[in-house]
Amino acid sequence: MPQLLSPSLRLLFPLPSSLSRLCALGRRNRGGAFFTHKRAKSDGALREDKRKELGGVEMVKEKEEFLFNEGRAKGNDKGLRGRSMELKARKANPVSTTSHVQILGTGMDTQDTSPSILLFFDQQRFLFNAGEGLQRFCSEHKIKLSKIDHIFLSRVCSETAGGIPGLLLTLAGLGDEGMSVNIWGPSDLEFLLGAMRGFIPRKAMLHAHSFGGQSDAATSSPDPSPIVLIDNEVVRISAMFVRPVSPKPDKESNLKPGETAVVYACELPEIQGKFDPVKAASLGLRPGPKYRHLQLGQSVKSDSLDITVNPSDVLGPPTPGPIILLVDCPTVGHTEELFNLPSFDRYTKGRTEQSGRVVNCVIHLGPTRVTDCVAYRDWMAQFGGAQHIMAGHATKNMEIPILQASARISSRLNYLCPQFFPASGFWPNNDNNKIKMDQNMDSDEIISANNLLKFNLRPISQLGLDKSAVPITLSHKNIIRELFAEIPEIKDISQQISKLWQTPTSTNLTLPPTEKATTDPYLNKCNSINNNNNSNINNNNNLIEKRSLDINENSSPPLEGGLKKRLRDNLETPIIPSCLEKITREEMEITLLGTGSSQPSKYRNVSSIYINLFNKGSILLDCGEGSLGQLKRRFGVEGADEAVKNLKLIWVSHIHADHHTGLVRILALRYQLLKLIPHEPLLVIGPSPLQRFLNAYADLEELNFQFLDCRQTLKSGKEALNASGALSNLFRQGSKMESIKRKPMSSNSSEGLDKLKEVLVDAGLEDLYSVTVRHCPEAFGLVLQSRDRVSRIGKWFPGWKLVYSGDTRPCPALIEAAKDATVLIHEATFEDSMTEEAIAKNHSTTKEAIQVGDAAGAYRVILTHFSQRYPKIPVLDEVDTDKTCIAFDLMSVNLADLPVLPKVLPYLKCLFKDEMAVDESDEDEVQESVLY
Repeated sequence: MPQLLSPSLRLLFPLPSSLSRLCALGRRNRGGAFFTHKRAKSDGALREDKRKELGGVEMVKEKEEFLFNEGRAKGNDKGLRGRSMELKARKANPVSTTSHVQILGTGMDTQDTSPSILLFFDQQRFLFNAGEGLQRFCSEHKIKLSKIDHIFLSRVCSETAGGIPGLLLTLAGLGDEGMSVNIWGPSDLEFLLGAMRGFIPRKAMLHAHSFGGQSDAATSSPDPSPIVLIDNEVVRISAMFVRPVSPKPDKESNLKPGETAVVYACELPEIQGKFDPVKAASLGLRPGPKYRHLQLGQSVKSDSLDITVNPSDVLGPPTPGPIILLVDCPTVGHTEELFNLPSFDRYTKGRTEQSGRVVNCVIHLGPTRVTDCVAYRDWMAQFGGAQHIMAGHATKNMEIPILQASARISSRLNYLCPQFFPASGFWPNNDNNKIKMDQNMDSDEIISANNLLKFNLRPISQLGLDKSAVPITLSHKNIIRELFAEIPEIKDISQQISKLWQTPTSTNLTLPPTEKATTDPYLNKCNSINNNNNSNINNNNNLIEKRSLDINENSSPPLEGGLKKRLRDNLETPIIPSCLEKITREEMEITLLGTGSSQPSKYRNVSSIYINLFNKGSILLDCGEGSLGQLKRRFGVEGADEAVKNLKLIWVSHIHADHHTGLVRILALRYQLLKLIPHEPLLVIGPSPLQRFLNAYADLEELNFQFLDCRQTLKSGKEALNASGALSNLFRQGSKMESIKRKPMSSNSSEGLDKLKEVLVDAGLEDLYSVTVRHCPEAFGLVLQSRDRVSRIGKWFPGWKLVYSGDTRPCPALIEAAKDATVLIHEATFEDSMTEEAIAKNHSTTKEAIQVGDAAGAYRVILTHFSQRYPKIPVLDEVDTDKTCIAFDLMSVNLADLPVLPKVLPYLKCLFKDEMAVDESDEDEVQESVLY
């Protein structure tokens, strides 16, 4: 078995020795690397730990420079196989316990997913609904999902279950053996489980339980008795079906999957009366273990009398246990059956008074268009004095974000550089989100849910609402006020960033409309040189920026004394590609929706890139969990809906969950937004396993898509890419990288290619093709080439070229495809000291990604897909930043701003100067699944 790489392994594209010496000397003169983090463990210790962890991984190389993990590339790595994924058995103490029900406010600000409800006991946790963003939410609020014992779904759809795939994979990757969780849902759950089998380990889904067969859910006379799912020492959980009533009775049997809703009743056992030691002594009992047995409801023998002592002999009258109802009524069509559900009779005011038990809390998950109607509020009045919590979708003010950590970072970046970090699409303040109160109810009986609001259940003395955990209101103004206090000079730094934008004639580089343009001597100099050299420009994209750092220059940002010019007068200056000349701000804009890898974290969501072509539509590249929520944070709720409606296609690089599990939520929303007007299916391009997943999921929820296999979008062998030979050896028959199975083109593929041609014409694109890369079976990169432009006076400009790497090791196929790219978006999962880990998992380091851009002659390189061990900013050496930028969530890069892009990066140091990489031993913060 080949040994792992030594730390001294020559990198992919070694710098010339003279430049290496220059950069090394420059680092010494400037006091070290630019974004070097202080690590919790030494690099040597980390490498030694990883050698043990990654032992046995076989490394191969196509050429001397290209090393990768062959087994992973061919799908033969161990991954999650072999793990036991057992349930974690936990037993609660029924006598001494605390309990509450809590609102987990996922989607309350963005309205993209249903909130989750947590039923908490000392040793057991029950979760109701698991929409997208749940992992990210729990990471921020330190809620350990590994403690969850059961998950219940009120409906089976992308809105309530979008977070299930990622959650199962995360749990399966925990520790040495992984773990699983019980999942409960109506019979529709079988459709979801069937769809996930293509990328979720079977053992992770062994403990999924569907209840109420299809015939039971569709019958017109359901059993009035609730279905008991859990009945243990601490809680009894039962389920009741609610279905939409068809206006045509003869069509009632045609109930569609996903339409059945479930109401859950959670009943805590009665609390035993207070133990009376005086009575126990009079019955001949001595203090000891028998007291405990009586408190647990067990009869005992008297110590001095020949009698049996029963619990009722020594305990006071019991206190009825609390009852909580979780009601999901998604449409007005469901209300008729909900209002007349026989199972509810036992919980209404008259029946509970007879039994001595009352409903203490009702949590409503339905949208306000349902719960605000008069008939619904009349139905709510039947529960007497119960506390009603309205947790369904309502118009919320996005100045109170649910994910406050990422909102704080976004707001600070927005103040520092609004050109690349636009303000979020906040809802305006209005009175529409106030709950309307019915005259038959006191206003304090109905409240609108707050994030992390609790209703205490035990101890009984604290029964009722608890707002102690509700986060303090966070606003943009408060964040900026904190920023001023922390970094007083931030205002000056922001103004200096604005000076990077000005209006030279040759590049048409302008500020966004809301900003005032100012001049900058450095860009004026560049513009002058560009004008002098325009006559020599024959091929725009062959002209790349060539710069060297003067070792005597102090390139510190203004925080440390002012930004000096990074080039001396006698050095080569940047040349602006002709494809960017006279470019307008309505040509193309890149928005990075998610820039993290593996799983969502506090500061970075998983992979997704939104390509805005403005009046020509838009394209989505990859679609990890929570992508819809990120769209809504960037563009606002209504703006994101428009963005979804205007999508021309979605392209997915590979089948790993951090790149595609947000897809069905966007497809389902698009169908709902457009179902009343004529529209075409949305083109989805991806690997073949993705088609199997989407086809299976479409049995559960309408998606309305047309699929095209990435293999059908590979560049033709007659074109320059294959003619160069870069791919012929890499993927030849019998080669180590022959993981792409070829098959004849089907009629569906032909239709998909015809659809792609239509999309390209509508989007103003000349070409779109996929590129095989080295990560896992059927992993691809992407090339987008726009059509040439002609100005109003008839001047011709070549089109721009965007290349996206997906997940990959550096490979010749991608380098050839990215030749002369205007912008290359490349993954940079690991820092440079972690080359061995990058090779083992077939990812790239930051330096390798930059060197791919250098080898391809790309004008700009945007690094993304960072390991979540770098919570805010990755490790990056200053000498690597000449034409490179680090991506952040919700960052928007307009094509017209590409010349300025690398110059902004040094200024960001002031925001992250004290940041540290996460200690890899901190499992609460970093849990990178072996699957990714």
